[in-house]
Amino acid sequence: MGKTSRVGKVHRTTKETDIKLNIKLDGLGTTSIRTGVSFMDHMLTLFGVHGFFDLDIEGRGDTEVDDHHTVEDLGICLGQALKSAMGDMSGICRYGFSAIPMDEALAQVTVDVSNRPYLYFDAPMKEQKVGTFDTALTKEFLRALSLHAGLTLHIKVEHGENTHHIIEAVFKALGRALGQAVSIEPRAKGPLSSKGSL
Repeated sequence: MGKTSRVGKVHRTTKETDIKLNIKLDGLGTTSIRTGVSFMDHMLTLFGVHGFFDLDIEGRGDTEVDDHHTVEDLGICLGQALKSAMGDMSGICRYGFSAIPMDEALAQVTVDVSNRPYLYFDAPMKEQKVGTFDTALTKEFLRALSLHAGLTLHIKVEHGENTHHIIEAVFKALGRALGQAVSIEPRAKGPLSSKGSL
């Protein structure tokens, strides 16, 4: 699979949300994100920039109820678009790791593009809200992403006091680790697995 084809596009419409999402794996970190949830726009921008993913997202949801449906569906759409962009996963490094500090916070993200969804999430947060954003939705987004992209995802925040800094470190580390995992390994012939497939 050539690099030029590593693009995923998803348009998901439900009674609760309408999201259009495009991702280019071999990008420059160029982002345009408008979801109606400002904090997620900020986090997804960080994810794109630090993973060198070109990311274009336009979404709306029933945010008059709360942000839950929009944030979860963003995870679903990003996961589906990533899976589409990776195709049969031939030639990718598969594994990625990043430890990112954000001032006093330190987040570690380890990813295996395994086609076996699993989320381990150990990120204690002192506040339930960052501005108007419900911090519990961070895990909901990551669970949906892991499930729909087929990622084994381990996230651990070693320490941190400021909840905004903690979540920001997680998204930066996620971008960097996933960028490594989906990068091309020229020595790989097909999917990187002793079974011959993922």
